[in-house]
Amino acid sequence: MGVREAVTRRSGAEGSRALRSRWRTATMAAGWAFPADWPLAEVDDVCRALLDGDDASTQLYRLGGARAEAGAGLAETLLDLAALHAVLEEPPGSTGIVSASVDGIPAPMLRSTALGWGDVMTKRAANCAADNPLTGLATPAYLRTRLREVYAEARAAGRLDHVLVLVALDLTRTSGWSRVVAMTLLADALKEVFDSGETVASIGSSVACVLLRRDRHLARAVTNLRVLTADRLAVDPHVAPTGPVEVWLEELPPTCEDAVALLSRLGR
Repeated sequence: MGVREAVTRRSGAEGSRALRSRWRTATMAAGWAFPADWPLAEVDDVCRALLDGDDASTQLYRLGGARAEAGAGLAETLLDLAALHAVLEEPPGSTGIVSASVDGIPAPMLRSTALGWGDVMTKRAANCAADNPLTGLATPAYLRTRLREVYAEARAAGRLDHVLVLVALDLTRTSGWSRVVAMTLLADALKEVFDSGETVASIGSSVACVLLRRDRHLARAVTNLRVLTADRLAVDPHVAPTGPVEVWLEELPPTCEDAVALLSRLGR
């Protein structure tokens, strides 16, 4: 089938380079705005899958997501896909400039790429919100903003007065909606114990934390949280399998970057 037939007769690496080169040329000719942003590892993955005769849906999905991560809009991403399709439809031996038409993209190619792009953008939009609409807990993005403020304050004052309270649930024996209910009950307990302006956030599917200033009431608050969370979870039979609640104090590391990395690890 067109260029695909011609390049598959060559070695895999040579054929992949040839397809990639023709694709890039077609995309640039179609009006790709930033040539330096076009090369991605996912481009090579798509080329290899097509030349091997495999279903490239997964690779196209990943390419769509990678384009979104790199800042390409949906129109630009689909124009690039149209250029690829136009190259694949060219007759063997053709070296001329192809005409990319988004309207001519086969539905499966279009769907996979658009879904990959859309899923990344949906996640980005969710991370831009200040809190989770179900639990009311602040998002990790908001927590990172608060950490930057805390460390800026610490630099000005010459000391770091804040600490983290971490709460983790064992949700391995639960599934579906029960997980959401468990985190909602945990959020209620957190907000009841820490209701004086502390930052209460979710950092993972089963982990939440509180960023607060250390004071003489901290130990009692942690004890109250441990008891209250266990009581709240015990009331609902659907979340009873969540297991014991783990609550602990975590000292903030010296830098904000280290703190963000720490929370990323703890949230997994």
